[in-house]
Amino acid sequence: MDIVYLHGLKVECVIGVWEWERRIKQIITIDLDMGASIQRAAATDDLEDTLNYKAVAKRVIQFVGDSEFKLVETLAEKIAGILLTEFDVPWCRVRINKTGAVRGARDVGVVIERGQAA
Repeated sequence: MDIVYLHGLKVECVIGVWEWERRIKQIITIDLDMGASIQRAAATDDLEDTLNYKAVAKRVIQFVGDSEFKLVETLAEKIAGILLTEFDVPWCRVRINKTGAVRGARDVGVVIERGQAA
């Protein structure tokens, strides 16, 4: 299985469990790794034959920007669901980085893998 990736996607959203976090928007960073076969696209050199990472980015930005989840775990699950169902990828890895969430740590977050890797 090949991997199409989109790393460092920064999105502003409401995320967090604390009352002050519910009143503001924070910037999270999202890394996506998506299983896909790129052989056909490589042969045809046609965007229609590959996973369109621009379309993925637009959908994820829209979804995350409109969301108001408390946990990054929930957000990661929902993003994985979008990738698996709307973009028909068989496997994905979603990494969400919530920079500044813990004093003294450069970043914190979650990494999940969903679907079936070939």
